[in-house]
Amino acid sequence: MIQKGIVTGVQPYGAFVSLDKEVQGLIHISECTHGFVKDLNELLKVGDEITVQIIDIDEYTKKISLSIRTLEKQVPYHEVPKKKKFKRKKAPKIGFSSIHQMMPTWVKEAQIDESNREN
Repeated sequence: MIQKGIVTGVQPYGAFVSLDKEVQGLIHISECTHGFVKDLNELLKVGDEITVQIIDIDEYTKKISLSIRTLEKQVPYHEVPKKKKFKRKKAPKIGFSSIHQMMPTWVKEAQIDESNREN
């Protein structure tokens, strides 16, 4: 069922919506819009009149789950704009050449240390 309501509270996990004077429901943050929502306060404000769809009524607790997302047209995945990829600067390919260049120095240092230990 689709109904109009007024936002009565916004929390990090969702928004409370008054459907009439006695009935209130919750829109979970995942049901607010397609995609990721970083801050729900940027999307909804207390007092906003919105159209919601009732997606569930818990018969035991009488809690009502609402959704805005189900009323939005979903954009096919292949049409979603992709994030721009940044190319990283590649380090020069020196491989083992630096080790090869330093090896004679390290060998001489090791030989000097070994001769000092013997004396």
